[in-house]
Amino acid sequence: MTTPILRRLDDLRALRRAWMLKGETLGLVPTMGALHAGHLSLVKAAKAACDHVVVTIFVNPRQFNSPEDLASYPRTEHEDAEKLAPFGVDAIYVPDPDQIYPEGYATTVSLDGVTEVMEGPNRPGHFEGVATVVAKLFLQSCADQAFFGEKDYQQLMVVRRMARDLDIPIEVIGCPTVREASGLALSSRNMRLSPQAVERAGQLNPMMEAAAARLRAGDAYAPLEAGMRTRLQELGFDEVEYIDLRCAETLASLDRLDRPARMFVAAWLDGVRLIDNIAV
Repeated sequence: MTTPILRRLDDLRALRRAWMLKGETLGLVPTMGALHAGHLSLVKAAKAACDHVVVTIFVNPRQFNSPEDLASYPRTEHEDAEKLAPFGVDAIYVPDPDQIYPEGYATTVSLDGVTEVMEGPNRPGHFEGVATVVAKLFLQSCADQAFFGEKDYQQLMVVRRMARDLDIPIEVIGCPTVREASGLALSSRNMRLSPQAVERAGQLNPMMEAAAARLRAGDAYAPLEAGMRTRLQELGFDEVEYIDLRCAETLASLDRLDRPARMFVAAWLDGVRLIDNIAV
């Protein structure tokens, strides 16, 4: 059976209304398409938790701070629908742009605190675009739960804070990062890496895990960070934007492992911006 593709909000709401009248739950998986095994793991989690699942595909122009990045982002709707077919999702919501940002649209959702570090300064306006579109998708779908990957951990925290602060009645579920055998976090941007770059990028996660082990043994963070920067340069990474150790709950910067923490990295390789994070 072909999964219906919905492009109009009225169609999504009609479907959701029928489920609500039956007391049935909805799990939402928001994506920008170019689906990979990481996205599909979110679909599996949603299927296990909810009566119905809707996957959204919308390349949100408001979360790109580079026109070139927006233009080069892969659009693979047909292939995405084929990948979703075996999972039996109830619908794929691919809204026309005017269903998200109608003519005269003038509202932006912005947050303080969790947006002011790491991705925030490096991608101005990014989290405002994320919070705005996700708030709209939450309200349009009236979903009970929404599923996000921990690979974008700061984004996950932004979405949770946004939903809580705006009293949107939805549970935001974080799901583990899915990785290649090398440890490279799956990402739609990996499609733009050459085979040689993929091999080099695969060394990032083992390097992070080794540093995490040293932290657990009591080492200070600063020397480990300096060593990681040097090693990434040796591997041919073009630029290292940040290598941070931060509190897992508040994203406060840490110089030693004295509470639950995560290590975050953002670096450029062959013109592709890669991010990763791990629990420490």
